[in-house]
Amino acid sequence: MTKRTVAAPEKKASRKAGSARSVRRGPASERVRRILDVLRDHYGEAHCALNHRSPWELLVATILSAQCTDVRVNLVTPALFAAYPTAAAMAAAPIEALEALIRTTGFYHNKAKSIQGAGRVITERFAGKVPESMDDLLTVPGAARKTANVVLGVAFGKAEGVVVDTHVFRIARRLSLARGDSPQKVEQELMQGIPRDRWIQFSHELIHHGRAVCAARKPKCAECPLEALCTARDKTWQS
Repeated sequence: MTKRTVAAPEKKASRKAGSARSVRRGPASERVRRILDVLRDHYGEAHCALNHRSPWELLVATILSAQCTDVRVNLVTPALFAAYPTAAAMAAAPIEALEALIRTTGFYHNKAKSIQGAGRVITERFAGKVPESMDDLLTVPGAARKTANVVLGVAFGKAEGVVVDTHVFRIARRLSLARGDSPQKVEQELMQGIPRDRWIQFSHELIHHGRAVCAARKPKCAECPLEALCTARDKTWQS
């Protein structure tokens, strides 16, 4: 698996601007429906690659996954959760101990502060339970909109938005599903063009497609099931 790179830290987005209620959605175009059908046919079993046993573990794992591969996060979290299994335990942990356990995920100083702060907020404000609303999740340290979308979609089955990681950002633009120059703008466009009941699985499928076929530098266009629907300028093969 290739290492995911992120141009800049995830920023806290406006709650109202990213609200599912604020997005005007029309019927999906025939081309969009064809893209969704192909993705479902090829990657319908795709799911979140971060190992977790609870919403809390998923929240922490997602925070740690910034600028780090899911494989690396999955190597780190077993020892982390064995030492500090609950939000309260994480909040009370010595920051140096957290840093030592997550060091190999990169940016471990900031990540340690985030997961410790998340533990404190979850414990003090939400009685130890990860909240199930976008507004509440955005108050948790380390949980900007992408992280909140992951937790809401995977842990609670709630489609409040579309997860836009580097794969989704790149491929949505290559497929002309979005033109925005930021994850926030791309998410808004996808929320307008993709049926809401597909938001959660669509992200899993596109992320899997990005890892398997549609790489950033040398996409495997000759192997791509979406090639006939793609007009990207950097295609490496044309049917």
